[in-house]
Amino acid sequence: MSTFVMNVTKPIDASVLENLNQKKGIVLTSENVEILNTSYYKKKDASSSQNTGATRSNVQSGTAAKNVVQPTAAGQGGVQAAGSGKSNKSITLPSLTKRVSKGQKVPLNLSSKKIKVNFGWNVKNPACDVDVSAFLLSGNGKVVGDDYFVFYGQESSPEKSVLFKNVETANVLEVFDIDTAVLNPAVAKIIFVMTINDALENSLNFSMLKDAYIQIADPLNNTELASFLVEEYYNNINSMMMGEIYLHNGAWKFNAIGNGVNKDLAGLCEFYGVAVE
Repeated sequence: MSTFVMNVTKPIDASVLENLNQKKGIVLTSENVEILNTSYYKKKDASSSQNTGATRSNVQSGTAAKNVVQPTAAGQGGVQAAGSGKSNKSITLPSLTKRVSKGQKVPLNLSSKKIKVNFGWNVKNPACDVDVSAFLLSGNGKVVGDDYFVFYGQESSPEKSVLFKNVETANVLEVFDIDTAVLNPAVAKIIFVMTINDALENSLNFSMLKDAYIQIADPLNNTELASFLVEEYYNNINSMMMGEIYLHNGAWKFNAIGNGVNKDLAGLCEFYGVAVE
């Protein structure tokens, strides 16, 4: 059976289909042509949206972009497979003047109701595409709602209290800006996790990373309040609970967690109660 390369430049209609079948001996039906048209142009349109600065495009698994989870439309709940082509940028590790040890809990001496959470890392394996996500949890350890999961695909909590930014500066790669004054009172803690996309599929793990850190800062005077630098990079984990900020007796504190798990982002969503499709 011969194989023909098809250069698809426009949707295939019925007349083109008939012509291909007669002249080339290609057996195509209206069903598989519809699949071709739908999948090809959906990817093409998604790519165009990404190039114009839209939120990272939804793509099907098997493309060159990474597969992660992407929230569905607002109000529909759940997450679905998605992808992104973000490149890894090398950073210079900041000073981290107020480092705490794994498991240590410290108060945050805030000058206002706002908190800035910085993240950075370097990769030893360029195949590692890393991101950080925030889960806004109630007292039962589950998210307040599906839209209380903030990451690059859903850059804000519903009340705009937690905002995600991909900054990629010399020292910082991703940032969460938090305003506790407007935070949903049902939120008791915010946990931050670092994940390697497609880690399970591509046998990627945390031993391929270095210099991974979380830094809690005061955005008004840009001073560090607390920070945690990962020192344990095991080859049997691909996600890391970096740390959490939580309310204790009316004051915010930071807990340097530093625990790794063998779960991808979709697995963590399920763990924290985010509905996954």
